[in-house]
Order: sequence, then structure tokens, then C-alpha cells
Amino acid sequence: MLCVGKKVLDDSTLQFSIDGSILPVINSCVDLGITVSNDMSPRSHINNMVAKAHKRTNAIHRCFSSKDVNTLVRAFIVYVRHIVEYNSSLWSPHFKSDIESIESVQRKFTKRLRGFSQLTYQDCLKRLSLPTLEQRRLLRDLILCYKIVFGLINV
Repeated sequence: MLCVGKKVLDDSTLQFSIDGSILPVINSCVDLGITVSNDMSPRSHINNMVAKAHKRTNAIHRCFSSKDVNTLVRAFIVYVRHIVEYNSSLWSPHFKSDIESIESVQRKFTKRLRGFSQLTYQDCLKRLSLPTLEQRRLLRDLILCYKIVFGLINV
């Protein structure tokens, strides 16, 4: 059982049961692919997601025999970017450390491309015609707001 809120967390005597079986209290759970923690912080979700994305980028660099930059970038877009963007409007980070952690996925990937190791991150993105992951999250948030304001989706 996931108890949300400080008041509930401070009450250590609070217990719930079903048919006499006491439900265990947990700190986080995954619901529809999003890790929800008892303090409603996106940090645990971001940490899990970033670790999974780094593993996937490493696999791309290891497994693709072609070192063609365009092929590797396309693989990144197809196999990794959806991991760090899935339902981003729900967990969008506001702490700089979380934003940088997410951005590190794309930053490290671009630095490992042939001919890009000496370039700054911004120069890499410019040469590859890629936006930052933060810019993509902002765009998705703005599109969602537009849809809500103009009644294109039911909330």
C-alpha cells in the first residue's frame, strides 16, 4: 500500500488490511510506467528512467557495427528518446539536478559519436539538428496546455 502525504507518513500506527491480512506499506510503486513515490517527487522515476536510457545508449554504441553518425542518431531517436519522454507532462522535473541528469543521456550519447568528442554539447546538437531534451519536454507541455485550453482533450 502506498500512503501519500507527510501527515500519513508521520502516523506509524496506521495500518490497513483486507480480510484480516495487513497490507505492507511501500515507498513507491509503478503505475502505467511511471514510478510514483510517497512524497510525489519525480526523482525516483527520473533515476530509473535515466539508468534505463544510459543502458540503451551503451547498447547502441556496442551493437551497431556501422559507426555512421546519422544511423546512430536515428537509433537513439527510435530506441532511447521515447524512454526519457514517456508521459513527461506528469513527471516533468523542476530541480536543476534532475534536468541535468535527464540531459546527460543525450549529452553522453552525442559525445561518443565519431568526430563529436571535442565539441560542446550545444555544438553537437546544432550539427545534428537536435533540440535538447528539456526543449522537447517544454514543447510537449505547451501542446498539452493548448489542447486543454481549447477543449481538444477531456481532463
